[in-house]
Amino acid sequence: MTAIHPRQIRIPAADKARLHILFLAKHARAGGRPDAQDGNHAVYHHEMRTTLEAIGLHVDVADSYDALFDRPDADFVVTLLNRGGFQNSEMLAPLLLSRHAMPHLGASPIVRGLSDDKYLSKLIARARGVPTMNAQLFRRGGLFDAPAFQADRLVVKPNASSASWGVKMVDDWTAAQDHADSLFALGHDVLVEQWAPLLDVAVPVIGGSGGQPWILPPMLYVPADPHRERSYEEKRGLIDAGDDPLVLVEDMDLRARLEAMTAALLPEFWPFDYGRFEFRYDPASGQVLFMEVNLSCNLWSKKTISRSAASIGLDHAALVETIVGHSLARQGLLSDAIVRVAA
Repeated sequence: MTAIHPRQIRIPAADKARLHILFLAKHARAGGRPDAQDGNHAVYHHEMRTTLEAIGLHVDVADSYDALFDRPDADFVVTLLNRGGFQNSEMLAPLLLSRHAMPHLGASPIVRGLSDDKYLSKLIARARGVPTMNAQLFRRGGLFDAPAFQADRLVVKPNASSASWGVKMVDDWTAAQDHADSLFALGHDVLVEQWAPLLDVAVPVIGGSGGQPWILPPMLYVPADPHRERSYEEKRGLIDAGDDPLVLVEDMDLRARLEAMTAALLPEFWPFDYGRFEFRYDPASGQVLFMEVNLSCNLWSKKTISRSAASIGLDHAALVETIVGHSLARQGLLSDAIVRVAA
């Protein structure tokens, strides 16, 4: 691993030898091949396990919540088990680990829940002076009237959707009601928001040396058709769509605006170990609107955070070690001082 960034950290060798890590993921035991249902998530889980091992950590694996009902025989848990097959499953592993006072990667359960509620995240943005699109939340079993705002195009989606599952763009309220009814039937709360012109921009944030948020370079998603929403099947690699068309934000004014908006939101969510703050950017008008926060998101080497880190010289192993090392330090698990890497 090449040492290249002053905020990069390494876990001390003595702590690598001492600590036992439990890696919890649905495909923790998989061999690195895509899964028929979860697609490239199985590849991602295999890569994370082998990266943790390559860093020099002692890693045991588990692939279900059953491993957490009793206190695990480990010092620290790296949990990627976010998609458990039931509503709000991303909170269960942090809750079970908190029950045992067990240090783990990610964030506290309540912060995980807050970040996964897309409507509450938008309310936070407004309270912090960060512009966002008009939106209205409809809880399952509650009232369902037309939204208070006017829009020519609407986005209808589960309020806690991931990877664009269940997202649909519609042009009238009747179509919005039809799609919302199908989501209600599956047990979801529904978010209806005003469609904003693409492009999607993600601002990665990780923990680094000094215990402070480290904002990485923003990444712009530039699709061939900016008026078409990415599908779940594309994001999960269930259909052949190639690598995500991600490019660095080179416009320094736009970059400064994105970083300032992210910094304004951070006090509501910090501390956490890694995440993406996502915005919708209209290059024609220059408008930037906050969209959502994704904590404990995808760290696969082909995805946003890893590719952003690579742009400043952090390879995937360096990125993962910095994130895990920060989390270990934040939760008091290191017996030695973290190894700061000088440029």
